Amino acid sequence: MSKKLLIVDDSPSVRQMVEMTLKGAGYSVKAAKDGQEALNFCKAERFDFVLTDQNMPNMDGVTLIKSLRAIPAYSRTPLIVLTTEASDAMKQKGKAAGATGWMVKPFDPKKLLEVVSKVLR
Repeated sequence: MSKKLLIVDDSPSVRQMVEMTLKGAGYSVKAAKDGQEALNFCKAERFDFVLTDQNMPNMDGVTLIKSLRAIPAYSRTPLIVLTTEASDAMKQKGKAAGATGWMVKPFDPKKLLEVVSKVLR
């Protein structure tokens, strides 16, 4: 069975590019437009991996990560941030919240697939 991945980004074009990249590699992918929608999806079904943007309406990526880490089923799930935010301070916030990793946009599809396959082992 293929791994279930959730991608979270308020940009439809980014969601579409990430979704195409991951589906092309054989993953089952669901997309959310913000952290709140993603949290609702995660409460309703189980994902093996979550890739989230940082700056979004309703709930940002760091808040989403903190919320997911509070759910026992997501205590060990890989949670990666994919964002334009590259500051060390922001990366520290992500790490403190429980982020598994941090990638800066624009993303390289090959690099994204490497990261996903590495953390899903």
